[in-house]
Amino acid sequence: MKMERISEHIWSLKSWLLFPVHVWLVVADDGVTLVDAGFPIMAGGILRFIDQLNAGPLQRILLTHGHGDHVGSVTRIREQHPVPVYAHRIELPYLEGELPYPRRRKAETGLPKGLAQPLVVEPATQSAMPLTEEPAAQPFSGGQGARLALVAGLRPYLTPGHSPGHVAYYHEQDQVLLAGDLFTSKRGQLRRPMAMFTADMAEAVRSSAILRELQPKRLEVCHGTPVLQPAAQLDAYLKER
Repeated sequence: MKMERISEHIWSLKSWLLFPVHVWLVVADDGVTLVDAGFPIMAGGILRFIDQLNAGPLQRILLTHGHGDHVGSVTRIREQHPVPVYAHRIELPYLEGELPYPRRRKAETGLPKGLAQPLVVEPATQSAMPLTEEPAAQPFSGGQGARLALVAGLRPYLTPGHSPGHVAYYHEQDQVLLAGDLFTSKRGQLRRPMAMFTADMAEAVRSSAILRELQPKRLEVCHGTPVLQPAAQLDAYLKER
């Protein structure tokens, strides 16, 4: 695995398994957050890099979605670090094997039922409010203005399409968007997510509007290369057939 510091608080870990696979370590005051967990074979490298960072303990694992190349190392990592794992509540029945992902014939269990928790609500009042459905590429929100809490400097955004509950995480201070499989990229150019694994390509393309909303300086994707100032490419991306 190759480790690269991509901003003040974020490191990218990359492996090549027929295609590039990235996960990310985010450092905050309370320690380290892992965003996505790659394939099972990546667990050892992830654990070593957490130790090498010497930035405090692993505190949590945040998932962009539940496909096998994003959750594969979770179980082994939690053997050493029994931390909470979070995904969007919409994603949980697919992640836990209750429902097959759209366009898949069979349900597949990515994680045991109950291991992953819904992302935490930031309440507008003293008690947390239930989440409600939100348009693509909007911050999570619920009753009375509640939304998902900022975690390790990351703000979660619902970006469905590649999977029903796909989430992108925006580091507001570093202005880096960790976009999972919302896009792929090649030589710094935006590309569509992998069609054969994407539940609803039209919805995924609609979710790309998050770039215009957030204007990140850097876009990170699981499969591909970094994209700098990605919003500048959005119009051309939307015109692709």
